[in-house]
Amino acid sequence: MASVQWHSRCRKYEYEKQMCRLEASPLDISDYHPLKAITVTDSKSRRSVRKGSTSSTSSSSSSVALDPLSSLLDGTDPLSLFAAASEVPTIISHSVSAGELGRKRQDKEEEEVGSDFEPWSCKRGEILSRFTTTEKLSINLFMGSDKSKASSPSSAVSEKVRTRLEELDDLEEGSQRELLNLSQQDYVNRIEELNQSLKEAWGSDQKVKALKIVIQCSKLLSDTSVIQFYPSKFVLITDILDTFGGLVYDRIWSMCAEHHPLPDSFSADDVNDTAKETCLNWFFKIASIRELISRLYVEAALLKCNRFLTKTGIQETLQRLTAMIRGIGDPLVAVYARAYLCRVGMEVAPHLKDSLNKNFFDLLASFRQIHGDSVQNQLALQRVEIPVYLTLYSPAIHWILQCVAYRAPEVLLTEMMERCKKLGNNALLLNSVMWAFRAEFVATRATDFIGMIKDCDEAGFPKHLLFASLGRSVSCADPPESERLSVLNEAWKVITKVRSPRDYMSCAEIWVEFTCRNFSKREVNTVLADIIKHMTPDRAFEDAYPQLESVIKKIVTYFHDFSVLFSMEKFLPFLDMFQKDSVRVEVCKCIMEVFIKHQQEPTRDPVILNALLHICKTMHDSVNALTLDDEKRALALLINGFIRMVSFGRDFEQQLSFCVEARATFCNLEPVIVHLIHSVNQLAMDTNRVMKGSHSRKTAAFVRACAAYSFITIPSLTSIFSRLNLYLLSGQVTLANQCLSQADAFLKAAVSILPEVPRTISIEGKQRSSEPFLLDFINNFLSMLLVVPDHPEQGVLYLVRGLLNMVQDYTWEDNSDAKVRVYISALPLLAAMSQENYLYTIPKVDSNETLYGGDPKFIAEINKLCETLIGQVLDHLKGLGRDDGVRRQGGLAFSLFGCLLAHGDVRNNKLNQLAANLWNLSHKHGFCDTRTSVRTLEHIRQQAQQSEMSHLSDLTTRLSLQAVA
Repeated sequence: MASVQWHSRCRKYEYEKQMCRLEASPLDISDYHPLKAITVTDSKSRRSVRKGSTSSTSSSSSSVALDPLSSLLDGTDPLSLFAAASEVPTIISHSVSAGELGRKRQDKEEEEVGSDFEPWSCKRGEILSRFTTTEKLSINLFMGSDKSKASSPSSAVSEKVRTRLEELDDLEEGSQRELLNLSQQDYVNRIEELNQSLKEAWGSDQKVKALKIVIQCSKLLSDTSVIQFYPSKFVLITDILDTFGGLVYDRIWSMCAEHHPLPDSFSADDVNDTAKETCLNWFFKIASIRELISRLYVEAALLKCNRFLTKTGIQETLQRLTAMIRGIGDPLVAVYARAYLCRVGMEVAPHLKDSLNKNFFDLLASFRQIHGDSVQNQLALQRVEIPVYLTLYSPAIHWILQCVAYRAPEVLLTEMMERCKKLGNNALLLNSVMWAFRAEFVATRATDFIGMIKDCDEAGFPKHLLFASLGRSVSCADPPESERLSVLNEAWKVITKVRSPRDYMSCAEIWVEFTCRNFSKREVNTVLADIIKHMTPDRAFEDAYPQLESVIKKIVTYFHDFSVLFSMEKFLPFLDMFQKDSVRVEVCKCIMEVFIKHQQEPTRDPVILNALLHICKTMHDSVNALTLDDEKRALALLINGFIRMVSFGRDFEQQLSFCVEARATFCNLEPVIVHLIHSVNQLAMDTNRVMKGSHSRKTAAFVRACAAYSFITIPSLTSIFSRLNLYLLSGQVTLANQCLSQADAFLKAAVSILPEVPRTISIEGKQRSSEPFLLDFINNFLSMLLVVPDHPEQGVLYLVRGLLNMVQDYTWEDNSDAKVRVYISALPLLAAMSQENYLYTIPKVDSNETLYGGDPKFIAEINKLCETLIGQVLDHLKGLGRDDGVRRQGGLAFSLFGCLLAHGDVRNNKLNQLAANLWNLSHKHGFCDTRTSVRTLEHIRQQAQQSEMSHLSDLTTRLSLQAVA
């Protein structure tokens, strides 16, 4: 095996290509479609048939493909059978007209609240964070004594009721527990503890104690001593009420479901007597509560339980509780009581609109109390201004109006507006109306609302807040086209007079969207100028970055033509207000994302290029040593997207100048530099393609300039494999453009840095072996060398020898076969170089096939190099046989065998014998894949049937398959 005489097999590439083509089979196009079902004939006898069948055998021809799963069930699906069986009687017994079905569906939709209704849970967090206080709070609890009267199992029900009523009386007369000087957080913690105590008392079957806790907590809602905190207190206390209501309802439900579960749409007739009696018992307990507010809230919490008693119980209770609220003297306490009643009403019976409307109309009637002596004295005592006090009403009124306006007809808004006018256009109420009703209804009446806003008294509620509410509606839905400009002008007259930068910005941000949605760049530019005017003094913009960023997002949402966007005189000055680095970068990213998404055609507009270069430079300059890799990738992706959209057409020199400028601008982002090198290489190819030989000297000079760009830039990259691959790519591009010296320089540079490849590289934060990537590069490099002509001053195959020498000297991993695999990969290249006609060439580039013309000395050099490589591989195989490397030995031997068979002339006796030895060595220890071996041997036998390959017949007789060890 040590002495080998190599001869490359003479290849006929065109003939081999023809032999590898698949044979065409005749096809009737008229009857063919790739999605058409296959016709299958089933002639098997079915011996086992279903009951009721009259035949025991069948022969069928079907145009539907047989399903192996359905065939086991004789083509039937048991679930489908069950569904069909259950549907038939339903259709018979419940046959109704289409009109009745439609009415039932409509009634069901009215009885349910859809996803378009914003639930209370979404408002809860906002209220708790908005209404806070630094004053000290207190909790007064009248917890009754713990004495209880034991009752024997034989006690009558009336005795139990009497005992529990006495316990409630004891609650009223019990000892007082007062917690004073609580901070807001302490108060919240105490309320949470009471909520937990409620659950624990219920879980230990102390129902009366649980009721006591709920009653005492609901009493706290009559306390307005710290009035700014009242909305948050309402949220916390009603959480406890909701918990209690759910516990009672679930308890009664479980009593109904002991024998037969109740359906979701159950009626009182489905409820057993025991459950009804328990439900009545709870309502009797609630009726004995003396204080109005506690009795009202607790009964409202149990509103859903009325379903267990009567069909009309919920409706009657809602009407009664609505009337009870009229007895509450404090208007703030009353409005939140109405809000809670509307909330439970919407959860239980959203279709009962009468109670919702009555609550709202009662609310209107009570507005005059706000200006009464009792409220004014309370505000003076707590030093609370009227505007602050009115904001406490907002959550409750918003919620009530949301419930009233949900799926309400447009005529209801007209009625609400008339009632507001009768109240003197109360600003608080008008604001809630615009919040609650559909944006389309409000936008249609935008001019009417502006007139009402003008007539409002600004002392209690600022007009700019009303215009902000109107702006939300007209930004979602358009007013009549003829009114849009007047609406904007009237609104901006008020907005521009707002002195507080914070209040001004909160309103201007909303109206920017309306302006962008309905007007041109002229109006938008005017709005931007006004914002700059208000926010620049005293650097007020530093406190309004979120609103300013929102303005930018809204503008780029509606203006996708960036030539129009950047022609706005005030757009770039507006961007200059973002002085904080992190915010400025986020704004730039937002603009670039919109540009990349919506820019359809490449651009050369200098206005766009200069502006976007500035924006991209801002993103690039934010990169520092602490910037995360993910952030760098995101920024590079946006900048590359911009570069990709820059095109100067056939002005290639201008395109190259842009790439030079971009390289200097974005030097800290390696992915951008890599992208620029790719762009320059593509530019060189486009130049050659477009020119098509004309101005050849100018074209060659430009290609050399592109090559110089790449050759200068590639060494600045830190990634070794990026440098290797770009050297190879640039070499291919310059060679395709007949720039041989530049191509030679790129390829030599790639070979020269191979020793710098580390043994491990970092991939996504993990260290991985570099060998697979290095082998992949070398194989690509070898395939390139076939078309690279030898340098006249460097000798025969100087690049191939230089590469193999680097591979020989490289420090590979211990117990690695990578070097030998490179040698095996080089053999097909050398065999291809010895052919009379090469497999592939580059137009207008003379490869070695032309330079040497099959010179025997050149062929001898190739054969000599192949023999050296094979000798190195064989020596390595011998070394593996002495160690525990027999598996690796078998794999390498089989790879070399395949290479000899495909590219060597095995008519040579020594080469033939070597191939047989390698086959036997690869199978010696049974580690070779049997399937691969069988297919390989079969292929050799097929090849041997060809006249020019008949010499393989002798080889096949010496190739045997051995059993796996």
